[in-house]
Amino acid sequence: MNWAITAVPVVPVLIGGHFVAAILSFIATPWIRRYVHEHKILDHPDARRVHKEPLPRGGGVAVVVAFLVVGGGFALIRDELPGVDISKPLPVENLFGLFGGAALATLIGALDDRFNLRARWQFFGQLLLAGVAVVSGITVTFISNPFASPANIQFPFIVGIGFTVVWIVGMINSLNFIDGLDGLSSGIALIAAVTLGVLSLTQQVHQPLVAVFCFVLAGGLLGFLRWNFFPAVIFQGTAGVMFLGYTLAVLAILGSAKVVVALLVLAVPIVDTFWVIVRRLSAGHSPFTPDRGHIHHLLLDMGLSHRSTVLLIYVVCATLGLMSLFVSSTTGVIAFVGALVVLGVVAFVLRRGPSEAAS
Repeated sequence: MNWAITAVPVVPVLIGGHFVAAILSFIATPWIRRYVHEHKILDHPDARRVHKEPLPRGGGVAVVVAFLVVGGGFALIRDELPGVDISKPLPVENLFGLFGGAALATLIGALDDRFNLRARWQFFGQLLLAGVAVVSGITVTFISNPFASPANIQFPFIVGIGFTVVWIVGMINSLNFIDGLDGLSSGIALIAAVTLGVLSLTQQVHQPLVAVFCFVLAGGLLGFLRWNFFPAVIFQGTAGVMFLGYTLAVLAILGSAKVVVALLVLAVPIVDTFWVIVRRLSAGHSPFTPDRGHIHHLLLDMGLSHRSTVLLIYVVCATLGLMSLFVSSTTGVIAFVGALVVLGVVAFVLRRGPSEAAS
């Protein structure tokens, strides 16, 4: 990993933005909690949920506020930020796609938090968000070639658009599916944001402004985790999950389309989503039918505590994130495929264990 020396001057900015966003979301969360509680926007316990009493949802809006206020402020003065003026500039339409799409994602998610939209309407909203990104010029035009030469695999225009739509929709659903324990999706997103931010400061990528946005996002998540980690007093809700999935997907694209890195650091939610969908379809069920078949549920059923399960997944994600900063694209792809196989085997064994023990 080679650091871009010219990006060093922006480090104090991203550190300051990180802590300002953390303080803002930390302060905003209790206010949002009070509002959603008064309006009965609650997540009620059921057979697949682990909490025992209704809890407010929609707390992820605090992260959105922090990101839009702090990150949006930096976007307005981007030309004045040290180290940014000599890097590859982000077009205005890209910034509109990032912040406008993030706000729209929050609105769509908030509607679901309030009215419990059917899965088809949520999916339509996800496609709409992907369309906003594409119209804003945020598309995956290439990916690193994990098989040596050429260095990058260029996508035809239509293929690039299709890949972008799948990437954004897939990212949103991956975070949504893993959002089953206190602080789990928030912590995973924080690890991913920091990893993408550090990567954006390297010589290979050299996108200090993207790094600033990533660390601001991580700061917002850090402040929110004080209220969302076990035992949580408020959940992200669909508003937070939609925002995080969309924003992380877009930041990965803006950071020179480091999709392979994002695949690796987010391997746990992505692979979990893949196997859950495969299992549901093979059983003749809708891929959006909720159940207790996710990896975190299986770890709980194995006997791990709520807190231990979350921390274990944090460690796995952080390890994969650290690995992604130092390995080649080839190694990253191999590691992701390895995670796909290993997690599939682990989930299979954990699912059969209780049933065989019961028989």
